[in-house]
Amino acid sequence: MAENQQQQVQLRIDESKMQTTYANTIRSSTTQDEVVLDFGMNLPMQGNDGKPVLNFSVGSRIVTNWAGAKRLAISMGQMVRQYEERNGEIQINRGQAPAAGAEGGDGPRLSE
Repeated sequence: MAENQQQQVQLRIDESKMQTTYANTIRSSTTQDEVVLDFGMNLPMQGNDGKPVLNFSVGSRIVTNWAGAKRLAISMGQMVRQYEERNGEIQINRGQAPAAGAEGGDGPRLSE
């Protein structure tokens, strides 16, 4: 085989242990070595004092290294760009006033 030839590798994807969940909110935190992404549901509720409260129920936590986070950011950016080219710009804040103590109108802020 010539040195410049590339060997093809077959990719097999095993989805037998996969779980699917829906998330409408993402909370992120970082360390020097890792990125932590908590995916969950932002549920508006009424507090004991009658004031609105946002309850963030974490359903899944993904921990990755910075190289994995960069690959995810590139992939997500490409998907959003393609979606917006077909369907128009995605509106993040739908004119809702943020609840007291919440970061942004839709709950915990998605790191950009």
